[in-house]
Amino acid sequence: MSKVITQRELRNDSGDIMRRLDGGESFVVTRNGVPVGELLPLRRHRFVAAETAVAMFRTAPRVDYERFREDLDSAASQDPTPRA
Repeated sequence: MSKVITQRELRNDSGDIMRRLDGGESFVVTRNGVPVGELLPLRRHRFVAAETAVAMFRTAPRVDYERFREDLDSAASQDPTPRA
């Protein structure tokens, strides 16, 4: 649920609001009681160590290349001719 703040609050408390955005909160900004915008936190890309990724793939099921290729070919045409 977004917290409603006024344009004045955004101007006067921008530092606090930015910290709260960084913490995951979202805001709807109003001017004269009318909503005019929304502030949402951006999703952060999280770094995964190579060792962690390798460990996860060790337990993943094996991929049968021939079956995978057949599935792809049945789902997508390999004809290079442009469609009309």
